[in-house]
Amino acid sequence: MSKLSLDQKLAILSDAAKYDASCASSGGERRSSRDGSGLGSSGGSGICHAYAPDGRCISLLKILMTNFCIYDCVYCVNRVSSQIERARFTVDEVVRLTIEFYRRNYIEGLFLSSGIIRSPDETMADMVRIARTLREVENFRGYIHLKTIPDASPELLDEAGRWADRLSINVELPTVEGLARLAPEKSATGIRKTMASLRQRREASRETTHTGKRKALFAPAGQSTQMIVGADAANDGTILTQAAQLYAGYGLSRVYYSAFSPIPDSSALLPLKSPPLLREHRLYQADWLLRFYGFEVDEIAGASGMLDLEIDPKLAWALAHRAAFPVDVNRAPREMLLRVPGFGTKTVGRILDARQHGAVRYDHLKAMGAVLKTAKAFISAPGWSPRGMTDAATLRARFAPAPVQLSLF
Repeated sequence: MSKLSLDQKLAILSDAAKYDASCASSGGERRSSRDGSGLGSSGGSGICHAYAPDGRCISLLKILMTNFCIYDCVYCVNRVSSQIERARFTVDEVVRLTIEFYRRNYIEGLFLSSGIIRSPDETMADMVRIARTLREVENFRGYIHLKTIPDASPELLDEAGRWADRLSINVELPTVEGLARLAPEKSATGIRKTMASLRQRREASRETTHTGKRKALFAPAGQSTQMIVGADAANDGTILTQAAQLYAGYGLSRVYYSAFSPIPDSSALLPLKSPPLLREHRLYQADWLLRFYGFEVDEIAGASGMLDLEIDPKLAWALAHRAAFPVDVNRAPREMLLRVPGFGTKTVGRILDARQHGAVRYDHLKAMGAVLKTAKAFISAPGWSPRGMTDAATLRARFAPAPVQLSLF
């Protein structure tokens, strides 16, 4: 194989990284340095768009260190048996790219993943070396997200958490059976064991020593994971149940959902086409309801186990429980207000605050952030009654858009 230029490697390895959805900086803060200097910021636009907790757009250089891999996961385009063009960055090349892209104001951080080369420890060691060089040699204080290798040594994982803001380990598939069938070289038990270890290390880093000093930070933006949607027969209820268990058991910052995309020379074990991208979108909406709105998985997925593609899961629940509405915005508890379509968590908080000072009228709600086009059929307030807007079938026809197949990339 002829020697590739740095630009050619970048084209191959940035394209190969597009299948990883867990590119985000939520929860990350700018790292400080003793003298106030250092490279890295927290605003602007760039290559991979992620978002900070306050909603600011963060741009990251999103690449694989290499797309060579010793594993043969049948759903992965980079599997060892795949007939694709291969490339590999050196440690110095990734460091140089990150710094040069930052200086040109293209990025504010790095998202680094990799195929497994030679062994998990050798791969993880190179990734750790990149993060350490950026921090210690280049004085880089921007965001760093490393995809960790589950079978890597505890010492390497410890060091990875010291230099990176976020660590992530992909569970890959929603079920143990699915992983055993499509990625037999990977261990669901090993992945979860590593996730538990990272959680323990992170919790320990937040404790104070006997002298009252804080310990060294360990992955301060937490850990995340990703599940592939549609590569196996798992339904949405199974996927969301897995997500709920991961949040509860390992304290994850985020679970990401990635619609399966057909790959060249694919195995007969895989479906012939990708699922509707709208299914991935509905899973993210449902995930939000689990985390912030007090919903349970069985309420969202229902008896069929699949989310409604025509309407969002919160609206689907409200239409299925039409007898619970309309909700009186001046009397309903927080838990019920959160179930009103068109009311977000901030809107509900503002309503509860305003109720302490007097009645909340219908014409106050828009200023509080309510989406009244959706909410008005489910609420009552001084100045408003839904009157005849009660029939679930009529409302569904009103809210359900014409189906559109979104592009995956």
